[in-house]
Amino acid sequence: MQARAPLMIEHRLIEQMLKAIQRKLEHIEQTRSIDPCFVDTAVDFIRVYADRTHHGKEEDIMFAELRGKQLSNEDRHLMNELIEDHIFSRKNTKALVEANTRYRMGDTAALGEILVCLKTFIDFYPKHIKKEDDAFFPASRAYFSEEEDRAMLAEFREFDRKMIHEKYKTVVMDIDTK
Repeated sequence: MQARAPLMIEHRLIEQMLKAIQRKLEHIEQTRSIDPCFVDTAVDFIRVYADRTHHGKEEDIMFAELRGKQLSNEDRHLMNELIEDHIFSRKNTKALVEANTRYRMGDTAALGEILVCLKTFIDFYPKHIKKEDDAFFPASRAYFSEEEDRAMLAEFREFDRKMIHEKYKTVVMDIDTK
């Protein structure tokens, strides 16, 4: 298995989540209300799985390794664009959390912002995933030897192994500080 394979597999789960959000959006638009717990679940998935776990492997491992390589201008530009995409996703997640908090506090106008944020994810992620799956991952493979690729795959596995502990240490710290 090449190192890019787990990243592409993760993309399939992200796509499934986007479809689930899309189905929920249709119901939300009909009823003009939303369960804030649904938003919490979507945020948790985006923050922990899509961002910290998936983007974390890309940024902390793959992109870090690629920074030391002689990338073509096109590949370096695309990598930087992907990093900017990740930053955009984090900002949209933050806006979603803030709107959901206001909605919980009785600000019904925040529903519109929640819908915009969720629709932004539905529009954004398929394009981002396509850039990675169809362009960046295949191009980046040429920069790694078989040995480097296997080592990166092992790093991805170790990253995933530690992730559950990171997640729940954060949960405990959040509870402990409230």
